[in-house]
Amino acid sequence: MTPVTEESPTPDATPDATTDPIPAPAPGPAARPTGRRALLAVFWPPRATRGQLVAAVLLFVLGLGLAIQVRAAGSDETALRGARREDLVRILSDLDDRAARLEDERAALQDQRTELETSSDQAEEARRQALERERQLGVLAGTVAAEGPGVTLRIGDPWGTVEADMLLDAVQELRAAGAEAIQINDVRIVADTFFVNDGDEVVIDGRTVGAPFLVEAIGRPEDLEPALNIPGGVVQSLENEQAEVEVARPDKVVVDALRSAEQPDYAQSSP
Repeated sequence: MTPVTEESPTPDATPDATTDPIPAPAPGPAARPTGRRALLAVFWPPRATRGQLVAAVLLFVLGLGLAIQVRAAGSDETALRGARREDLVRILSDLDDRAARLEDERAALQDQRTELETSSDQAEEARRQALERERQLGVLAGTVAAEGPGVTLRIGDPWGTVEADMLLDAVQELRAAGAEAIQINDVRIVADTFFVNDGDEVVIDGRTVGAPFLVEAIGRPEDLEPALNIPGGVVQSLENEQAEVEVARPDKVVVDALRSAEQPDYAQSSP
């Protein structure tokens, strides 16, 4: 018989329950965020100081103002770029005329100052200049009659198409060209004159004015007449409405319609 040998037991691979577990490694320092998380951590949550907020608001206001200014300049440039040649010529001529009138006024004021400084009787010279100034202001205010060179604009309206805004356009063109005194029929035109339509009638300063409309303006005829006759201007616009228009240069224009001088209720001359 074959002898039976007793085999030694094989140790179990599974650790006994009583065996201590392997200890986990101690946690190290937290990993620092990188990339997008780091950038977000810098800016959020916001930690701006009061000074930084004030600076940001000021920079925003400055940028907004610059943007508005650039946009306005661009719109003006675009409008001029799209204007017709005759319109550009008229604008340039108006600017030259205004500059010349301002230069004349400056020269006149300098002459008045010189006369006051060199006159032997300064009180009498001051009184004379004050009376002359009063007369000039009376012409502008419509309280004094005036005469001198100028133009007349006669507007016939056989079809009843002339309206208040057309007469206002004529007045504005004349003023821009240097007209110093204007009258339409028997109504003096001044700074606060108003034009309205009342049905089929034109009302100026509350008075009904009927055709034919006679516009009389005192000023330099060489400036007033071209201002009315420019292409697309007053004369052409009226003729497009079937009105009969005639511009003339008489030897003398008389503007004698007067307005009453109104006393102000609240304003007083300052010392």
